[in-house]
Amino acid sequence: MNGLDWAVLIGYFGVMVAIGFWSHRRVDDVGDFFTAGGRMPWWLSGISHHMSGYSAVMFTGYAGIAYTYGVTSYVTWSFPIALGIAIGSRLFAPRINRLRSRLGVSSPLEYLKNRYDLTTQQALAWSGMLLKIVDVGAKWAAIATLLSVFTGASLNQGILITGAVTAVYCTIGGLWADALTELGQFVIQLLAGVAMFVAVVLKLGDRDIGIFGAFDEPALRGHGEPLAGPYGTVFLLAFLFIKLFEYNGGMLNQAQRYMATRSPREAERSARLSALLWLVWPVVLFFPMWMAPLLVHAQKPDGSDAYALMTEQLLPHGLLGLVVVGFFSHTMAMCSSDANAIAAVFTRDVAPVLSRRARGWGERAGLLAARVTTVVFLGLSMAVATQVDSPAFKDIITVVIKWVAGLMGPIAIPMMLGLLHPFRRSGPTAALTAWAAGLLSFWLVNYPVNWQVSGGVPLQYQVSVPLAVSLLLYIAIGWIKPEDTPERLAVIDRVNSDGGGTAVIPAPGPAGDDVVGVPGKD
Repeated sequence: MNGLDWAVLIGYFGVMVAIGFWSHRRVDDVGDFFTAGGRMPWWLSGISHHMSGYSAVMFTGYAGIAYTYGVTSYVTWSFPIALGIAIGSRLFAPRINRLRSRLGVSSPLEYLKNRYDLTTQQALAWSGMLLKIVDVGAKWAAIATLLSVFTGASLNQGILITGAVTAVYCTIGGLWADALTELGQFVIQLLAGVAMFVAVVLKLGDRDIGIFGAFDEPALRGHGEPLAGPYGTVFLLAFLFIKLFEYNGGMLNQAQRYMATRSPREAERSARLSALLWLVWPVVLFFPMWMAPLLVHAQKPDGSDAYALMTEQLLPHGLLGLVVVGFFSHTMAMCSSDANAIAAVFTRDVAPVLSRRARGWGERAGLLAARVTTVVFLGLSMAVATQVDSPAFKDIITVVIKWVAGLMGPIAIPMMLGLLHPFRRSGPTAALTAWAAGLLSFWLVNYPVNWQVSGGVPLQYQVSVPLAVSLLLYIAIGWIKPEDTPERLAVIDRVNSDGGGTAVIPAPGPAGDDVVGVPGKD
């Protein structure tokens, strides 16, 4: 990178911070901070939903998969996400919006205290927060890895730079700042992605290689196969099921985008826009990665540095800086949205249980707590990022695929299925058992069992078994021991219809102060 590239990068950071300060004027209370006051346009919510699902892991870990196996990187990652969000646009998006508009909550987990009980809510909240710290830590490590390729900065320096800038704008402006910066990041991503796509096509043309004929080249033998290596049919089906829950709210930050829209109908439109973007846009981003073996030789065994090396070789200064900004935009979009979601969970769900003072927070105190929690979460995730390449975590893609995908299911099953009428029989016993058994099965499959199996347990089973165990137990226990009380049925009814009546609003206090009836806010 030269001075022009650095100017582009520094200018980008400056704009992100400026958006944060501008958004500060739109944040008057915790509802504005966490759900944009329910005033976000559906198209902005959809773009934000789409962007908050990316990170620099796509340009490191998934770039390595694309470099090694080809189009399976799209077939087993972005396509399942697109399909899962499309299904969730009818199944989950409107119901999650009603959590805000009908139950008056600001956290995606806040309703669980009335849907199940306080113990269930706390179990899901604490495990979700801990998993998010690891998840976001992997994202910081990914962008720091790319930064080191282009600038020579150390891993820790890269983590500190990106984390500090993100902390400024998302702490000041809340979800409004997240969404508006993600809109700007989408524009940057569009320009950078098209620039890289065109550069690769021109380079292939110089070698008399056409776009469609490239897969006939010896270096890309097998790269046109939709399923390859450890990413087979079982993995695809498991990933589709995982992404159905994860990208429709199971990982919390996407749920906030649905809650932020004005109505259930707009939440549905938001999800459809995000699904369409996931179906089309990753093809443009992935194409250079598929072609990478023809143009560069990766230095790392997993090929995770291939995209960065290719960018350095093909793009002129200025455009190189724009692509580096694109890397940052992905990671900062996801990490800032995660930080906002976890701050919502802590201040609305956890803090009132830990502290009597937190139960009496006014709007000003609650908003201050939300901002402090955001900074603390970012700091913890940055600390974890420094350990991503340690023996405990192994590499970036291992953390993202195995840990996050494998552990997300047991947390998401009770949260997401608890919204639906067909699962009304499943109460706290089903939810807690499914959660605990899913976490236990993750540990067993990935460690004791994995150690005893020659060659290890295949990746598709490492990530799918915990979710399958949680799902089966959640359904089975619900039928064996139904716990569909009138109060719990009332919560389900409220999120499944737009009629009038009395809203059941979870109070932020401990058990015993759970239910408050107020006029519906439709």
